[in-house]
Amino acid sequence: MTHSTSDTPPPRIVVMGVSGCGKSTVATLLAARLGVPYVDADDLHPAANVARMSAGIQLTDDDRAPWLDTVAAAIAAAPDGVVVACSALRRSYRDRLRAGAPGTVVVHLDGTPELLAARIGARTDHFMPASLLGTQLATLESLADDEPGTVLDVTATPDELADAAATWWRDHGSAPAIAQASGLAQVTETGANGRARP
Repeated sequence: MTHSTSDTPPPRIVVMGVSGCGKSTVATLLAARLGVPYVDADDLHPAANVARMSAGIQLTDDDRAPWLDTVAAAIAAAPDGVVVACSALRRSYRDRLRAGAPGTVVVHLDGTPELLAARIGARTDHFMPASLLGTQLATLESLADDEPGTVLDVTATPDELADAAATWWRDHGSAPAIAQASGLAQVTETGANGRARP
């Protein structure tokens, strides 16, 4: 299925969460379901950021700022919509993305520290070391009530999560996107799996 431009804005969706939550997998599946491109924000990091993270060094906000601007530009430049996998752990990071790409909504993949640590430990193809998970969890700021998006529990399978996110976008996601793009108040929703945002 491809995105219809007849009466809804193109989907601008950020799939967020800490390392090990399955952002890339779910975002890829969601993009396929919506018929839009997929972008991994990790691929947009400058080499210096990748080197710092590979060495287990946490990025500063100054390190992240130009990267977030690059991610926002990639979202804004996708005329038919896009799904982006991006950690976007803090509210200020998400605000920066929305400022650069109005209409962006967020799917937060949430899981227990134990599950996330186990997933990271089983990975061999990513530059983020398991040692940074605790720092990421401490940095994480859950979606606020005025942030358009949904929270999904990663105990579900990637296909189930992608289905839930696609359903949420079709049923609710375009409303906050329209509101943001027009400067109106944002719309809040409960999670597509029935779980209210904390």
